[in-house]
Amino acid sequence: MAPQHNIGAGAEAELPEYAGHYRLDSCLGSGGMGVVHLARSTSGMKVAVKVVHARFAKDPEFRGRFRQEVAAARQVSGAFTASVVDADPEAERPWMATLFIPGPTLSDHVKRNGPMEPSQLRRLMAGLAEALRDIHRVGVVHRDLKPSNVLLGEDGPKVIDFGISRPKNSELRTETGKLIGTPPFMAPEQFRRPREVGPAADVFALGSVMVHAATGRGPFDSDSPYVVAYQVVHDEPDLTAVPENLAPLIVRCLAKEPEDRPTPDELMRELRSVAASYDTQTFIPEQRTGETPEPEPHAEEPGPEPEPEPGRKRRVSKRAAVGAGTLGLVTVLSLLSLQLLGGETAAPKSGSPRTTAAAFRAWTAAPTDTQGTTQCSYGAGKLVCARTGLVFALDPSDGRPVWRHSVAETRRSGPPDVVGGLVQPLLDQGRRLEGLDPASGKARWQRKMPAYSGLTGAGGMLLVTGADGGVTGVDGASGDTKWSRRIPGHKAPSFVSFSGDPLAYTTSASADGASTLVTAVDPGTGEVRWDARLQGALEPVGAADGSVVFVSVDQVYGNAEAVVRYSPNSRSSRRVPLSVPVEQAHVTVHGNVVYLMGTGGSLVAVDLDARKQRWSLETAVSRGSAPVADGRHVYLTAPDGRLLAVDARDGRLLGQTSPRLGTTNSGQVAADLPEPVIADHHVYASSPDGTVFAVDGRDPSAW
Repeated sequence: MAPQHNIGAGAEAELPEYAGHYRLDSCLGSGGMGVVHLARSTSGMKVAVKVVHARFAKDPEFRGRFRQEVAAARQVSGAFTASVVDADPEAERPWMATLFIPGPTLSDHVKRNGPMEPSQLRRLMAGLAEALRDIHRVGVVHRDLKPSNVLLGEDGPKVIDFGISRPKNSELRTETGKLIGTPPFMAPEQFRRPREVGPAADVFALGSVMVHAATGRGPFDSDSPYVVAYQVVHDEPDLTAVPENLAPLIVRCLAKEPEDRPTPDELMRELRSVAASYDTQTFIPEQRTGETPEPEPHAEEPGPEPEPEPGRKRRVSKRAAVGAGTLGLVTVLSLLSLQLLGGETAAPKSGSPRTTAAAFRAWTAAPTDTQGTTQCSYGAGKLVCARTGLVFALDPSDGRPVWRHSVAETRRSGPPDVVGGLVQPLLDQGRRLEGLDPASGKARWQRKMPAYSGLTGAGGMLLVTGADGGVTGVDGASGDTKWSRRIPGHKAPSFVSFSGDPLAYTTSASADGASTLVTAVDPGTGEVRWDARLQGALEPVGAADGSVVFVSVDQVYGNAEAVVRYSPNSRSSRRVPLSVPVEQAHVTVHGNVVYLMGTGGSLVAVDLDARKQRWSLETAVSRGSAPVADGRHVYLTAPDGRLLAVDARDGRLLGQTSPRLGTTNSGQVAADLPEPVIADHHVYASSPDGTVFAVDGRDPSAW
């Protein structure tokens, strides 16, 4: 049999013919973690085999997640889950085989056939309750029960995809701030208290799934995930069109407090009292023929949910009804963010900018196009910014456009920077370098380069890493090559540099993550000033008092476990463990304090001198930007365009701006948000609607 090819998004290397002893007959689908195949055992038994994508097979984080999924799925195999037949999470291409279950997902069934009949709904609810009972009795919380994770087999529903479940004995049970799941099917505590998520969260999700099955929509309905989050926490569910005999049970499942929800056993007892709960009709009537059923494991991300039919009642938040149109959306998002953070509810802003005590007038620069989020930095008295295909400068005092410059390449390693007195677009994986006049935006110099894989500005130089791993030092002011060499111990060095530090740093971790080679390079000459092999997998994040600061990350999930300060003069290290790992942290250093922002929303401050954690704040901002600090405040941006300010001394939220999603935003968020910029006591930020805005950083309460 010829090797199969990935039919999902993004091509990859040819897929294997076998996974263990299972011959892969056909490719059934491709998802976030792997490809799902219909396969057969030696005896001819049909199985569904998930094989991890080639690009992830060498990623320790994905391997760790896959091990966890296999472990959880093995524990919960039962009548209402897809039994694990075999697995090898340590293979070159990790894989897991489960019994093949012919039948569509609940999501696809509703899309194709519309809402279920009452008798089908009762059977579905009973099956899901039994599935949760089996899952919870072995100490596992699914945490992502949703229509695309429910397969409709002939003998009842099967709950699948344990990729983000958590066994009680999991080493990750204490992780902090992890807002993980699918917002329309997440329980309130998953937004408010993510570390306290337990079995009751799955019961809440069951209630939401039942509303979807009965109506084709969720009990909390909006195009924006942020509005949905607010509704889940504060509003009552919309149960329009839910059968009357099931509505009371579903209402109990959707209780705001976990202790007010029924257990799966209680649900099954209640369902026995509902007339005709266990009728004998086929579970999925009028199955369509000629369509390929979806297999288990079901790794795909769910497709877009069906749009409401014309005339169908759309649920509107009570608080959103205060205003109309955009003002209503801004109001509800502001309430969501403030109340989730425990802050006071503020009235929505008017369109007029506000003048602070220092006579600085906040401003907003509207985009001239909508091609992506803007990234900015400050230099040469300008706010220099970039968007897809464009570099431009704004007057930092009022946001007035100063100049625009088109660029051919669009892939970017970061915001533009001023290097050697000129604006450098810093295009990653490009073939051209240029230096722009900060006053006019005109090119002072341009030069073609061989394909390169990395570009960093440091000490007036551009450090260009070629495709072969060699490094070239280009003078930022003239564009001339000053040196070219390889950096010993690093195959493809990627550099970082820090304000006030004359050196650039590159690191390479050992294969087992036990140690990291750190090399400090003089940007002007390319000479190695010092190198050291330090314990752990380290990433440089800042410099302070002649020392370099690193975060130590685990090699399975990439979470920050400790902060390390290394002094090259004494060749000594100081390690400060974190009380709870910070998930995939963005980090900044200001003086002797390190601030870590986790993707789940936790913001942590670590005092290097005192060797302890100062404070921790659960911001409820999932996948926020890297933080920036000025000594008094810590600033970060949220995916909905808010700028937040936190007291650097005690971690209190001091203020935040209104959301800026824009009228055409699809609800998707950028993978890596631009961090705010601090200059002359002012804070500049960009948002998903393409705008750049400025506020006075000295008075966040006035925002």
